Amino acid sequence: MNMNIKRALIAGIAVWIVSFVFGWLTCGWLFNWVYELPPNIWKGPEAMMGLNMVWMNLVGLFVAIVFALVYALLYKGIPGEGIRKGVMYGFIVWLVGALSGILPLPFFMTIATGVIIYWIAIDLVRYLLLGVVVAVIYKEVE
Repeated sequence: MNMNIKRALIAGIAVWIVSFVFGWLTCGWLFNWVYELPPNIWKGPEAMMGLNMVWMNLVGLFVAIVFALVYALLYKGIPGEGIRKGVMYGFIVWLVGALSGILPLPFFMTIATGVIIYWIAIDLVRYLLLGVVVAVIYKEVE
């Protein structure tokens, strides 16, 4: 295996930036009304400030780098080439990670059905986009 760690790390940073902007545009602006659906279980805007914001960004950066490193690790086994490979990777991560993690939530949490549907849809779009970002930046050295 000839994994390009430097490109994977650069791809991870790009994934973090795109994910942050995507989250801000969708959850923070366009679709923020979803989080007002009853029952309202969310913390107030003050939760997004100070040390919480620092930790949230550090965790986001860590997760983005892991996302890119796993792509690099699985590179040869992901079907497709170029952007198609990234779309397939994003879909697989969504299917195994997001979808399987979100679907059981209503069974043990009091959460609005609209939030669940929103998370399933928005995560599909987000992971497909992030898969494309990592595929465009990461190219294995043969």
